[in-house]
Amino acid sequence: MAMKNIAILTSGGDAPGMNACIRSIVRTSNHLGISVFGIQSGYQGLIENNIKILTPIDVGNTIHIGGTILKTARSDEFRTKKGRDKAYNNLIKNNIDGMIVLGGDGSLTGANIFFEENNFPLIGIPCTIDNDLYGTDYSIGFASARETIVEAVDKIRDTAASHERIFIVEVMGRDSGYLALESGIAAGAEMILIPEYKTNLNSIVDEIKKINKEKKSLIIIYAEGCKFGSLKKLTKAIKNNIEGSNVRYSILGHIQRGGTAVPSDRILGTILGNK
Repeated sequence: MAMKNIAILTSGGDAPGMNACIRSIVRTSNHLGISVFGIQSGYQGLIENNIKILTPIDVGNTIHIGGTILKTARSDEFRTKKGRDKAYNNLIKNNIDGMIVLGGDGSLTGANIFFEENNFPLIGIPCTIDNDLYGTDYSIGFASARETIVEAVDKIRDTAASHERIFIVEVMGRDSGYLALESGIAAGAEMILIPEYKTNLNSIVDEIKKINKEKKSLIIIYAEGCKFGSLKKLTKAIKNNIEGSNVRYSILGHIQRGGTAVPSDRILGTILGNK
């Protein structure tokens, strides 16, 4: 039986390119005579029946915008069977035949559990700056976050060079070092520390010491999932072991998630939404 009504929700951390994907889904569906319902604020909005129809006009002039026009939220209630039952009943009540979930690892894990419990037709689209999902070369939002990081590091390098400082820059990525690795390579970092690299703090400091003999100004990219301790601890270890070292650290934080989606994320979002 052909589907007549489908729903979309965005869940978990926002990622630039989500809106391009939403736009593509709505316009493709409209062309095929399928109605699209937008669920506001992720799984929590589904539990609260916060659902409205989306038209091509609603998604006009959104392809470039970061974040998500459908809003997103964490939902502890959806982690429970009772919460997921509420969500399922709202889909049935609104005559929705299938749902598309835009999100990362946690969101798509939740979608898989929901499917297994209800056998409700679902499609998951990989949207996360972490690029930590199996089955896709790149996830929507990764390229934009990488661009933001490299731009920030380029600016930090000017200060690092002027003051002959060692700068440690922490980037996102959850338990994956992929974002740190590609950003570090593109920014010409002297060292990239990622969770997948198994070593100890003493070895890292010794390596920094060797590089510092040749160059006084260093950029070290530090993935947030690393187990070498806080940046404060790493900074202190460098200062205590490298005489005369001038060390600073910077946590880029949520600026990595925001901003205009770069062309490759707009294109990826459009292609995946259309499919």
